[in-house]
Amino acid sequence: MKKIIEIISAEVQQAFADAGYEAEYGRVTVSNRPDLCEYQCNGAMAAAKAYKKAPIMIANDVTEKLANARAIGEVNAVAPGFINMKISAEYLSEYLAQVKEDENLSIEKAKEPKTIMIDYGGPNVAKPLHVGHLRSAIIGESIKRIGRAMGHKMIGDVHLGDWGLQMGLIITELKERQPELVYFDESYTGEYPKEAPFTISELEEIYPEASAKSKEDEAYKERAMEATFQLQQGQAGYMALWNHIMNVSVTDLKQNYAKLNVEFDLWKKESDAQPYIPEMVEYLKEHGYAHLDQGALVVDVKEETDTKEIPPCMILKSDGASLYNTTDLATIMERMKLFHPDEILYVVDKRQELHFIQVFRCARKAKLVEEGTKLQFLGFGTMNGKDGKPFKTREGGVMRLENLIHDIDEEMYRKIVENRSVKEKEAHTTAEIVGLSAIKYGDLSNQASKDYVFDIDRFTSFEGDTGPYILYTIVRIKSILSRYREEGKDVSACRLLPAASASEKALMIEAAKFNGVVENAFEEKAPHKICSYIYDFANAFNRFYHETKILGEENEAQKASWIALLDLVRELLEACIDMLGFSAPERM
Repeated sequence: MKKIIEIISAEVQQAFADAGYEAEYGRVTVSNRPDLCEYQCNGAMAAAKAYKKAPIMIANDVTEKLANARAIGEVNAVAPGFINMKISAEYLSEYLAQVKEDENLSIEKAKEPKTIMIDYGGPNVAKPLHVGHLRSAIIGESIKRIGRAMGHKMIGDVHLGDWGLQMGLIITELKERQPELVYFDESYTGEYPKEAPFTISELEEIYPEASAKSKEDEAYKERAMEATFQLQQGQAGYMALWNHIMNVSVTDLKQNYAKLNVEFDLWKKESDAQPYIPEMVEYLKEHGYAHLDQGALVVDVKEETDTKEIPPCMILKSDGASLYNTTDLATIMERMKLFHPDEILYVVDKRQELHFIQVFRCARKAKLVEEGTKLQFLGFGTMNGKDGKPFKTREGGVMRLENLIHDIDEEMYRKIVENRSVKEKEAHTTAEIVGLSAIKYGDLSNQASKDYVFDIDRFTSFEGDTGPYILYTIVRIKSILSRYREEGKDVSACRLLPAASASEKALMIEAAKFNGVVENAFEEKAPHKICSYIYDFANAFNRFYHETKILGEENEAQKASWIALLDLVRELLEACIDMLGFSAPERM
């Protein structure tokens, strides 16, 4: 469906043309003075210079031509040359009736759908997820969902870190603790055990101890580096241990991501890109893209327009070891070969911007991507505590993600029980649903690139710009619809009438903005725009609700119209929160 503002713009542009002016001056915007009008056009001001005519005269000419416009109910020319408009209440109700009938709720699907890969998540295996992993997962998941709503093929990849020194450290520490394990017997030729010699808890304890040892004991670090090298050369015992580490870690990661309602289409790993590296290195050398610099293989990526120094992209260190640059470039090669994406979007901490500038420039310069493939870096800011520093536990350590989720759920449970609005047996489930909205909305309502303060007290509030407030609004609507059904009435049979009050019309105008908001949020990869919209939308509903006795209305046609509007508002709000990655309970 066309956006409502496009329909109004088309009428105003036609009026400009009918009045003898260029149609392009008829661009319409949402009014910045809602007390005066709903939409406005300032084109007469711009046209005045071209036509050497007073802007108010042009505005008057245009408003005369708008007298019979279908979508515009009221129009005025205001000095010095503004055209102020209000949408026709009849047209608005007709438009929303079409929205309700449309299977896509008015979203105009992409005429040429793109294949877009999103690299988000990025945890290292053998380590627990912590709050530092939260933003990538939440933002990436939301953009994926918004893209799918727009009709694009969105492919989410977790891109696990599984091939670096941490593997060598774990293997070395295991060997010190349990040297008798068959994996360390070089003469062993049989099958390795199917059960891992450690649990996820033991694995998460092994890595930090090994890491600490490597910083104090140079010989230990050397052994870990040798173990990493042997693993990457395919040493059988180490590969078997690596498989155990992967299986135990990924099972745990999937459980934790499920708690966040985050799903990945691909569980690809750094190691998946390893087979592409030798071919890539040879290609870069053979075609003259890479050269040696102090023993290291590098590709120059600086450009004349650079205002700051952009170092060369290092492909191999002087000892022949690969780096993140190498793996990321090889991963791009793999993605191009397997999926031919139109776009690859990386949702990563903004402090990694330089790394991605180097990688993207190298990929383009060496033609590792097709000319039309877009490489985009969406850098996000830091999640901070109330002290303005990166979010920590009370003891000052990095907080595990599952502990943060637990704390939020407990706070929501306490508030729900205090309200006594949900039965005891439902309270925990409801707390988890509402808790997730607090976490996700609290994060997504901020522009991704900005740092923000994670304030549990504020985010779990049922008032203000929060996830629980949005859910409370949806639940309030569900309750009214449920009571209407209890009267023996059919919600789906209700028909929408023109607005009967200013607050109802304001609510209908917010509903009509839905498709434009989703399209804009996708174009700008900006979930915070959907958050901003649903907060305004929820406020508009609550104003209407407090002014209107919906179920107490005696005129059945009017009551049915309001019920139809509420059902549409519910659908639109639930579509929005689904794009943000959470849902609403039936009661709270």
